[in-house]
Amino acid sequence: MSSDSWPPQLKEWVARCLGQMQDSNREEAQAELRQVIADAFVNKTLWTTDWDAVQLKSLQPRPPPVFNGLKRKLNDSSGGGANKKNKKHSGNKAAAATSLDPNDLEALNRRAQRFQREHQIERQKQFGIHPPSLQDSRSGSSYASRSGTPGMFGDEPEGDPNVPNWDRYTIVGTCQDIFKEYLRLTSEPKPEQVRPYEVLQKTLTELKRRWREKANYNWICSQFKSLRQDLTVQRIKNEFTVTVYEIHARMALEVGDLVEYNQCQAMLKNLYDLGITGKEEEFTAYRILMLIHGRNRSGQLTPKQKSDPAVQHALAVQRALAIGNYHSLFDLYLNAPNMGAYIMDHFINRERVKALLVMTKAYRYLPLPFIQNELAFDTLAQAREFLMEHRAATFQNPNQPDEEKVLDCKPAAAPLAQVFEEKYRKVQIKGAV
Repeated sequence: MSSDSWPPQLKEWVARCLGQMQDSNREEAQAELRQVIADAFVNKTLWTTDWDAVQLKSLQPRPPPVFNGLKRKLNDSSGGGANKKNKKHSGNKAAAATSLDPNDLEALNRRAQRFQREHQIERQKQFGIHPPSLQDSRSGSSYASRSGTPGMFGDEPEGDPNVPNWDRYTIVGTCQDIFKEYLRLTSEPKPEQVRPYEVLQKTLTELKRRWREKANYNWICSQFKSLRQDLTVQRIKNEFTVTVYEIHARMALEVGDLVEYNQCQAMLKNLYDLGITGKEEEFTAYRILMLIHGRNRSGQLTPKQKSDPAVQHALAVQRALAIGNYHSLFDLYLNAPNMGAYIMDHFINRERVKALLVMTKAYRYLPLPFIQNELAFDTLAQAREFLMEHRAATFQNPNQPDEEKVLDCKPAAAPLAQVFEEKYRKVQIKGAV
């Protein structure tokens, strides 16, 4: 398995993990790293995994030392001439400890508590014990009162209905800014830098308005990534979350940003699998078209999905390609529902070349208007430029107007076949699902 075929996000994640390794954990971390990547390769999830969210257990920080009482412990050291040097050294340590920024200590302790919480949950699962549910949290009952054992976590706060498995360690944002640029997290998120749910709803409304007013896509994309990040760190998963990812995916399709589209599509599949409702059939159709683009086979579909018009259209595209029915394919391209044509744009030129290869073998001459209509070009000029870009513009009468031009098929066939091999034989989709 060559790293050349890895998605960029995986390469960045591996680089970060290697940078975090130390001599004390390097061997264990490298073994775990190799195993995680091997599992993803076997399960065919190299491109669908959110690598930014994957953490190696061997690289997780250990609970930090408890600083409370450290100074008193050092001051209790026994006296004596032989210990004067040790006392001086210990005094320096105490001074260094007490000079640390209290905010940093608080962040360290919060992080330690979070990891300790996760470890406790894993240990409970091993013994068949389950942590407090969302319903129990909202009702005010604690884990101790339900299990009859001493409370391990104490009373839980009131749960947010938008957050599955709410607990006291769930981050709740306090930032009131409507817009916020996306920055990759390099440390534990702080509540004052995260927008709460009600602010995020306002953010989405404003972003939709800005998009209708033709705002710059790069700015819109950064704002959506920031919105998605705030949802993720607060563990908010509901219909609003689905809407955010669906809207961002459509915008990405409109501008041809397949990397961002595929990231949204991967998350949407997870959200749909959780039972959260959205435009699942629409995005199932997009998924089929993307699989066609990557020349992969589609997965199993439910009867409900098969009955949806968008899914039926995508399956018809798949059938047309399978049997080489190019007339039907380009008709489907012109009548694609929703945003399907934006995905087909990414492979329609490939199929035009394949159709032309068949047509140049079957015909001696082809009028340019016939090529325009058969291959679904909007204008004669587009058809002519396409032939020129693919080294196949061998017209019998090149000086005539476009509506009278006739393609000489025999000299066009060989260069067209060469272009197909060079340009379309291999398909690479960044961020593909």
